[in-house]
Parts: sequence; C-alpha cells; structure tokens
Amino acid sequence: MRSLAIFSFIQPYQLSFAFVICCGAQSLGCFSFFTHSSFSISFIQRQKTFLVKKWETLNTRYFRLAQIMIFAIEEINRSESLLPNVTIGYRIYDTCGSRLSTMSATTGVMNGQDFGLGDRCNGHPPLHAIIGESESSATVILNRKYYPSFFRTIASDYHQSRALVYIVKHFGWSWVGAVNSDNDYGNNGMAAFLQIAQEEGICVEYSVKFYRTETEKLKKVVDIIKRGTAKVIVSFVSFVEMGLLIDQLSIQKIAGFQMIGVESWITTKNYITSSSFHSLGGSLGFAVRKINIEGFADYVIKEFWDTAFPCSQSEGNSSQYALNCSRYEELLALKIYNEDVPEQRYASNVYKAVYAVAHSLHSLLKQIKKREHYFCFVNWQQDSDGLFQFKSVGYYDASLPPLQRLINKTSLRPNVQTIPY
Repeated sequence: MRSLAIFSFIQPYQLSFAFVICCGAQSLGCFSFFTHSSFSISFIQRQKTFLVKKWETLNTRYFRLAQIMIFAIEEINRSESLLPNVTIGYRIYDTCGSRLSTMSATTGVMNGQDFGLGDRCNGHPPLHAIIGESESSATVILNRKYYPSFFRTIASDYHQSRALVYIVKHFGWSWVGAVNSDNDYGNNGMAAFLQIAQEEGICVEYSVKFYRTETEKLKKVVDIIKRGTAKVIVSFVSFVEMGLLIDQLSIQKIAGFQMIGVESWITTKNYITSSSFHSLGGSLGFAVRKINIEGFADYVIKEFWDTAFPCSQSEGNSSQYALNCSRYEELLALKIYNEDVPEQRYASNVYKAVYAVAHSLHSLLKQIKKREHYFCFVNWQQDSDGLFQFKSVGYYDASLPPLQRLINKTSLRPNVQTIPY
C-alpha cells in the first residue's frame, strides 16, 4: 500500500490513531504519492514542516487523498460541536508503492514515531484506529471472525466481482480472458469472479496475474492476451499494475478486444490517451460514486499550500523562503491546478472515514466523561437459595438534573426494620 498517516489528539486528551490510505500493497497500507523511488514524505501539521526527498513520478491521485484527509481534519478541528476542545494532528509517510516500504512504515507507526531501522518493537502500540482506503475493499476482509474490528466506507469487492459477471452475461459473452494483480485486491476479487462466472456458465480461456515489480510476468501476460482467442478481457487490476499493462498493450499496438475493468483504474484520466484508446477504447467498468465536498476545490489551490508550505505564500520577503522552496519546485507546480478534483471519487470515502472515526471518538469521550459522574446503586441481598449477592438496583448520574439523578431500576430491599422513624 502506499502512505501512512498518524493522527493524534492534543489537549485535553492524549489519544492517537493512524489513518492509512491503502492503494497498492498488502499490509496496513497507504497512499503512493511518488513511484519508482524510495524515500519518505512527511506532513507534520502544527509544527508546519513538510519533508520531501527526491522522487521520479508524482502520483496526483493519491496526493489528493492526503489533501482530502487533511481538509476533513481541519474541518473537525474548527468544529465547535464535534470533538470540542480536542485538536487532531497528523503525519503522513509515503511508501512509494513498495510492499517493503509499507511494512517498514506500518511497523514504525504502530510502535511509535521514533521507530527506526534496527529498533525493536516496544510492545506498546500508540494507535487507537487505522483507516484504510481503496484496496481495503478486498473480499477477504468480509470474514468477521478474523477481522472483527474492521469497518468500511467502501463496498466490498465481492459485490463488484458479481457485477462483473453480470456485465459479461448481460451482453451475451460466454468466452473471456481474466487478468488480475498478484495482491490481495486482485487475487480475492478475481477468485470471487471466477467462482460466480462458473456458476453462471461463463467460460474462462485463461486467468493470469502479475505484480508491479514482475516485468517478465507482465510480458507473459501481454503475450497470452495477444495469442488468446478471447475477445473479452476482465481486468481485476490495481491502479499501478493497470498503468503498466496499458503501456505494454499500447507499445505493442494490441487491439481488437473488449476490456472490462474495476473501480481502481476505470476512471483514471491520465490513462486515456490517443495511444491507449487504440487498445482500450470502449472499455466498460464500475466506478465509485462522486460527491461534491464543499470547499475542497478552493482548498487545494490556496489554504493547503499556505499551511503545508509557508514558502508558497506570496507575502513577505521571498528570498527568506527561496532555499526551502527549491526543494518543492516540482510539487509546487500543482499549486494552481485543481481540474482533477471533480474526478476524485475515492475522496468521499476518505472524507467519510475521517468523520466516522471522529464521531466514534466523540461518543467515546462523552461516555468517559459521563462515567466520571456515574455510580451503580448496589444493594446487599439474599436470594431464595440463601446465597448472598451484591445486587445492582439502579444508578446515580450526576450529569442529570438534581431530581432525576438517582434511578431505581429493580426491586430494592433495604433493611427498613432496623431504621427508626
């Protein structure tokens, strides 16, 4: 997966949790802001620092997910009704779409912010919640026995797998090829598709898979597609792998087939070029619904940059920031660009996930506060078998009006005989 964000609550409570946006690998997983390099990118709100090392390719799509997450957090911090007197801070680390980098970042964040290479786990994870996106839709997570604490704001891929079968069936196609990413997202999604396709009488000529670092496997997949007789191809492929597959199909000018895709790539604007359209023109697939998040389009070209990159502000002495800004030159090119914002379909899931955790913590803190003034009302009793017990007969709630504080909910047996009137 691809990037990791730590969120902590500052004043008056010291609660912390991680927001993890999953977009590519298999662990707790993350955004992939940049690809084909190995470095960390760190937003540190409140301290107003933004650490960037050299990269090769900026992944705008997942960079926007980080922005929507920060946007939601800042909305919550301004709210007087949701988590009042509690401020949320955060850190975000880029893992560059690498499984190894993802595992390293995830282990680090779960064992404290100072976890580094060679350090041992301290056994005291500081996290109270982890949010995953995109590939958290994997069908394997439906198993509540193994994932009892997993909740989602995006539909399970089981439903998408079934829907893919019905697209094929709807058009009367009965002979298809199948390609998937060799990760949890692709493997579980394709497994569900193959099972349902068999039940519906659809024949699969081949089922092949590859991972983004497996160049030779990708070549074999392309060769199988080229030599195959199936003219309909179901592609349960992650965003990154699909880009690689499209490149190879375009380079080899392979065309004349119907591609059926999934939400991870079907609405990726930069995948549609004159070259790729020759191979994939007419593709069909399912997409996450879009919603308009008020204020976000303006936020990504003004407020975000003023907060995360003080050097991007035009006011003041420009020479003061010149040295620092040179590090962000390529990234700052996005400062005046927001045309892709309307197509940020995953943004709504991240936005809802941030608010879901905030509301849960708000309820938790209310309960904690309430219990500070809450007492059980206990009565010593003897049952019909002669056994003694501490019987809960009500409670006292100091948060209620004076005449409503003592609640008697069951039979009370005071020793009234010994009390003089």
